[in-house]
Amino acid sequence: MKSIALGLVALLTSTTALAQRPGEAAFRDTYKELVETNTTLSQGSCTLAAERMAARLAAAGIPQSDLHLFSVPDHPKEGGLVVVYPGKDPKAKPVLMLAHVDVVEAKREDWTRDPFKLVEEDGYFYARGVADDKAMAAIFVDTLIRYKQEKYTPRHTLKLALTCGEETNGVFNGAKYLAEQKRDLIDAAFAVNEGGGGRLDKDGKPEFLGIQVGEKLSQNYTLEVTNPGGHSSRPVPDNAIYHLARAVTAVEGLRFPVTFNDTTRDYYTRVAPTRPAEQRAAITALLANPQDEAARTLLEKDPSDNAILHTNCVATMLNAGHATNALPQRARANINCRIFPGGTAEEVRQVLVRTINDPKVAVTIPEVRNAGANPPPLDPKVLGPAEKLAAKMFPGVPLVRTMSAGATDGAFLTPAGIPTYGISGGFGDGDGGGVHGLNERIRVKSVLDSRDYLYALMKVYGDQK
Repeated sequence: MKSIALGLVALLTSTTALAQRPGEAAFRDTYKELVETNTTLSQGSCTLAAERMAARLAAAGIPQSDLHLFSVPDHPKEGGLVVVYPGKDPKAKPVLMLAHVDVVEAKREDWTRDPFKLVEEDGYFYARGVADDKAMAAIFVDTLIRYKQEKYTPRHTLKLALTCGEETNGVFNGAKYLAEQKRDLIDAAFAVNEGGGGRLDKDGKPEFLGIQVGEKLSQNYTLEVTNPGGHSSRPVPDNAIYHLARAVTAVEGLRFPVTFNDTTRDYYTRVAPTRPAEQRAAITALLANPQDEAARTLLEKDPSDNAILHTNCVATMLNAGHATNALPQRARANINCRIFPGGTAEEVRQVLVRTINDPKVAVTIPEVRNAGANPPPLDPKVLGPAEKLAAKMFPGVPLVRTMSAGATDGAFLTPAGIPTYGISGGFGDGDGGGVHGLNERIRVKSVLDSRDYLYALMKVYGDQK
């Protein structure tokens, strides 16, 4: 009986091994190490994550001279890595892979599982960063390791930049640093980044696969009311909290006009046939007349549509008062706006001032992450190969071009002359998969499909004439 049981275990183990994709075990190990390296701003270290990925690449045979670790003295834990994988043709412009390794904060007491332990459960990977953006970062590292092991030499030099600071406005940003201080190191014809991907319905069936072409500008605004305060037993109408409450309510009702650009017009033209009849009609009406209120109202019911039809502003943080028995001396709110390409931070600030219409409420810009940028072109040399491969790997799935509600590190590279596109070949659940929230997750199949897709796509780009 024991020998039969051992034989069964061996058979199951063998079957599992056969079912794995080439190099999958090594990829999972890379992915696990990256996910389990804490890279939050408060307690983690992107520098350590970059060093660990560099060690893996060096172990695969990539020369140390092609591994460029970087950091600055004021931000020693926010470093990154640039990898240069040389091509055959010095006249062919390089192609850049870009991924950030920093993650949003996560508290263990809030999560069902440890956010910094990679857990595979019921067909999903769970942990902070499994989707945003360590899956892509691990895939790119794994891709270069596989190329090196295969002794593959592309025509174009391939580059990889792993950076920090994408998730937090106002901190050291590795992509910005490279674009401004190390431009030659990352010089490329274009870059492949996060931001693209597909959406699954509630049954796990793909609804569409998108390539991100352009993004909104993410900008914070501070609403602040100051007041001499006083004893709470002597209330007066001039209360800082009441002024702020009215201001926030005014922002809640603020609606910016519907706007289309080449990317979003193309998106809605392509996606319309996949939508229910009522939505198809609304899309047709809104494309013809962006002022159609009924069509707008219907489409805005879907948060994904509401996110890209126009500029949005939303309250994200509140802070007021200094004692339970005192009139508030200060009340403050943060308003996060995602500005449609073409708009500026100052223009939106002025809209907020007019909307609030209260001189007691100061509206200021606490920091500027980046200036707004026009979307990169709908370049057939970039989009064509990506869509051709997607049609082969995901037959029957509608292919669309999308605009991100913002913001990725492409916002720093595109203005610097490196057009940046969100291309992943991965699919996410329609509810967002807990990204930036609790219990972040991504389907195992989605990660492995993305790995296959990007491995093949970067070869196409690498050999492109």
